[in-house]
Amino acid sequence: MATPNLPQPPPEGEWVYTYLKLLPQWQLLALSHQSMIPISISRVNQFDAARLDIEMSAMLKEQLVKVFSLVKPGMLFQYEPELDAFLEFLIWRFSIWVDKPTPGNALMDLRYRDERAMESRGKVRTGLEGPGLTIAQKIWYCIATVGGQYTWARLQSFSAFRRWGDSEQRPLARRAWILIQRIEGLYKVASFGNLLVFLYTGRFRNLIERVLKARLVYGSPNMNRAVSFEYMNRQLVWNEFSEMLLLLLPLLNSSSVKKILSPFSKDKSSSSKVDDDTCPICQAIPAIPFLALPCQHRYCYYCLRTRCAAASSFRCPRCGEPVVAMQRHGGLAGNTNPNQ
Repeated sequence: MATPNLPQPPPEGEWVYTYLKLLPQWQLLALSHQSMIPISISRVNQFDAARLDIEMSAMLKEQLVKVFSLVKPGMLFQYEPELDAFLEFLIWRFSIWVDKPTPGNALMDLRYRDERAMESRGKVRTGLEGPGLTIAQKIWYCIATVGGQYTWARLQSFSAFRRWGDSEQRPLARRAWILIQRIEGLYKVASFGNLLVFLYTGRFRNLIERVLKARLVYGSPNMNRAVSFEYMNRQLVWNEFSEMLLLLLPLLNSSSVKKILSPFSKDKSSSSKVDDDTCPICQAIPAIPFLALPCQHRYCYYCLRTRCAAASSFRCPRCGEPVVAMQRHGGLAGNTNPNQ
């Protein structure tokens, strides 16, 4: 029995040859100077991964603070930089040191790759291959992120506590304070420049990654970034609705709204059973009773006088009639203009 002739699999580099053959001539000339296939990593994914790492650190810090809830108040605040450094070290120890992505990178399907090794690499299949970070890169990453942030936080708190910036009698402390401010300014300028370059190229989202040549690439080329916008849309709708209410509610007159809604009240006989002895504003028995004219409803003197002074077109809450004057209840005095 003759065996059927099965098709032979294509050579390993056949797909690269086909990919280059289908490219336009100008792109082929540009790729001839490159040693690997260019890839584009979503900038949004990289920023989201950094934000998720920050949120994870905040959650761990919150749980750790609850452990020391019975400690003397204020004592934990003195060691806050050490606590932050300890949490960052734990995240680095159980993620980057063991060649695993951080929690934010794992959720965004990202991993660190040694870009220096890819520059001297030959043929690649997807552009996402490449070794992870070396031991030296991992150690320097820990020194820069954990040790650098801790040292800088402690230096700023110490200089602020010692008032180096206000010290006029010690020129050395003043110079150190000026040097700290200049270093911080240069770092912010360099970070801003790196941000512009990152937005243009999509590589190295911060200065530490750029110096160490630690690039974020996709961990799996077949994983899609699936995001459900249902929760986001709901939050946006409720946020806009609450802002609209905050804008409109101060413009509404409560007495006018009550007058409009009074015909739809279920208890039609409630208005006839209102106790005429109480003030419609403060719902108390008036100590100095005054009558609103022309409706003859009884008010406290101060309640009626302040409402009429605040609004020249004040209407009685019980009947809706405009109050044009006020008269003392049971008195012989003449009418008083409430706006005087």
